[in-house]
Amino acid sequence: MSLHDKYNPVLKLGEDFNVKDGYVEEAEGVLKIGGTAATQFEKDRMWDKIKEIGGEAPSDIEADIKVANTGYYHRHMVVSGDSLSKIAKMYYGDPMKYMDIFNANTNILKDPNLIHPGQELVIPFPS
Repeated sequence: MSLHDKYNPVLKLGEDFNVKDGYVEEAEGVLKIGGTAATQFEKDRMWDKIKEIGGEAPSDIEADIKVANTGYYHRHMVVSGDSLSKIAKMYYGDPMKYMDIFNANTNILKDPNLIHPGQELVIPFPS
């Protein structure tokens, strides 16, 4: 199995995230990948996938993933069935951090229990 095949789920994630200026090179037993993700959240998910495949310190891949927007962790478009606690669990792994999201969006939210499909929420960096 080539390194390209081994790390294909990472490359697919980069495509799904529409990573800009992406590149993939395989030379001397190392896969070199890079590009610019839109947010830190997307970069983190790509690194999580790299570590899932290659372990905590893989020696067969070098990734240079930059972040285009460093002003927030991510943006989330509210869909039917969302709640701030579900969104907090998705981005932070902890539904109790819903107030972090609410506090970052008081310009459009007045009640942490009331969000609507179509609202675009700023997801702040994890605290």
